[in-house]
Amino acid sequence: MIKKQKKYNLFHKFWRKLRFNMIKLFRSPGGARKVSLGFAIGFGLEMIVISTGSLVYLIFYPTVRLAGGSLPAAIIGNVIGKLTFLPIVLLPFAKKIGEWLFPKKMIDMPLQEHAWRNLLHGDFTIFKHLLQGGLHVLIGMSVFGLVLGFISYFVVRYLYNQRRKHRLSKKAGASM
Repeated sequence: MIKKQKKYNLFHKFWRKLRFNMIKLFRSPGGARKVSLGFAIGFGLEMIVISTGSLVYLIFYPTVRLAGGSLPAAIIGNVIGKLTFLPIVLLPFAKKIGEWLFPKKMIDMPLQEHAWRNLLHGDFTIFKHLLQGGLHVLIGMSVFGLVLGFISYFVVRYLYNQRRKHRLSKKAGASM
């Protein structure tokens, strides 16, 4: 008799992956500060992945190591940031925040339509305008990354300490 493998729906798979990554996070080596710092850096850097075209991964490892965080926790924070779809949801708000912090008046560049033929004739102002719009998104997503990374540091540190206390009390109760 062949045993059928149980199929889970999308939400159940999502919950299982999230739970699995959280368990890996709480069992990663290092103290609460190291783990929560690594998670916060990974989660915060995930916010600027889209606006930098994934170039942020070039500084991911050095940033975590220089800050003294846990690399496995940073990777888990980055994965959880991806699973929450927060960078995609926050993009329109990030553009508004970026325009508010760095107004378009500071650049003095008139907004105009571009034809692809202009590129062939050596007119590269289209790239200047694309970078200007991307700069606003990058500034806004950096603000969101800093705020969410700061908040996640304290949340993960609290959860890590709670989990550690729970494991120690469970271990103490089992040894008696």
